[in-house]
Amino acid sequence: MIVRQFISWVRTAPAGERAEATRALARAWLISDLSDDDRAAAEGALLMQLDDPSPLVRQAMAEVFSRSTTAPAAIVQALSVDQPSVAVLVLEHSPLLIDADLVDIVATGTCEVQCAVARRARVPVSIAAAIAEVGSAAAALELIENPGADLAPLSWERIVERHGHLAAIRESMLALDDLPAATRSALIGKLSDTLAQFVVAKNWLSADRSGRAVSDARDRSIVNIAARARDDDMRGLVAHLRTTGQLTAGLILRALLSGNHDLFDHALVELSGLPLSRVAALVHDRGGASLPALLTRAGLPKSTFPAFRAALEARDEIGFVGTVGGATRLRRRLVERVLTMCETASTEVSEPLLILLRRFATESAREEARVFCDELVAEAAAEPAYDEVPVCEPEVCEPLAFEYQIDEPEPSEFEPCEPEPFQVESYAIEPCEPERYEPRFDSRREPSFDEPEPCPPRHREPLLSDLLAAA
Repeated sequence: MIVRQFISWVRTAPAGERAEATRALARAWLISDLSDDDRAAAEGALLMQLDDPSPLVRQAMAEVFSRSTTAPAAIVQALSVDQPSVAVLVLEHSPLLIDADLVDIVATGTCEVQCAVARRARVPVSIAAAIAEVGSAAAALELIENPGADLAPLSWERIVERHGHLAAIRESMLALDDLPAATRSALIGKLSDTLAQFVVAKNWLSADRSGRAVSDARDRSIVNIAARARDDDMRGLVAHLRTTGQLTAGLILRALLSGNHDLFDHALVELSGLPLSRVAALVHDRGGASLPALLTRAGLPKSTFPAFRAALEARDEIGFVGTVGGATRLRRRLVERVLTMCETASTEVSEPLLILLRRFATESAREEARVFCDELVAEAAAEPAYDEVPVCEPEVCEPLAFEYQIDEPEPSEFEPCEPEPFQVESYAIEPCEPERYEPRFDSRREPSFDEPEPCPPRHREPLLSDLLAAA
């Protein structure tokens, strides 16, 4: 009976009132004890309201049914494909939507709809892959910042390929601690390319110089990333470097001169196809032709063999104990030792290799100077300033044993005292004679001997009034 009245009333009611009435009916369907007939009638009325011309009515139903696990599935499905202002709540929170439906919605929906799906409490691999493949940059950013999203390595790489040139995407991905090393390396490559294009467009550097600077910076970043990679992460990084053509002899030599033995060994494993134990045995056995055979199988240029042999020999002699910065920067002593051995070798060493080693020597010297200056500044900041007097807490002095203790008198009761009478003394007033008036000295009279001589008049400068009077 109530549903029949509701259906008759909503045909002519205003949009706001229809929305509130629909909200009340949806809540009654969820929490009220309705009979089967009334529940079926209420569901029919709500299904009819999906065709209401006002989006306020459908938004009211979306707000009620978005988080419910017992909502009518047909209504939730219809609301999920409605206009974005209605569908966002359902897409972000409804547990009744299956993964296949969400993947299809991501593929055909707008940016706002994709962002709503990316914000779900749990985003499985399939939905994350769909967003990474066809989603907008805003949806990819929502997916990166969602802790409940499960992204496969291929999805990370796809996001980098499509949106890695955007600063917001790079910053959000690089801030993640569990980001794969291969993805981090790809982001560094995107950033390097962006900076190279910028400086070339500004005419700050030529294309050749910017390319060399970018290559050196990328290699340094790769060694830095590899220093924190282990096991599968390291293997994925090396495979990515080989696929992208970055696993060069210069990078492998830089890793060896930086003390990053893991990257050096895994690079030879990737290039040669031998197991890690076999590669390690061949590297340590440098008495015969083991090392040249390994480097040849790895496809490295023969001109670089003297540098690798000299680096391994210097590594065993010098070691890496007490180095600063871990395996992330070139060691100056090691680089200079290898450069000296190559320059004084009996056989001729290629000039490009010597140029590369000289660049490494310059870079290691500058890096060591920077670290040294940073340490000096840190030590100066830690030392106390001599012109400042340390503030000491005042000491509490206790009385000595031989000091006398003054006994204070005990307070006594107050005794009132009578005031003494005050007597006023009488004084005799003596009469005083009036002073005699003496006339002033008259200059016309002749002075007498009993009168003082008149003083000559003092010189006085004329006043303004005198000057005016004389004029």
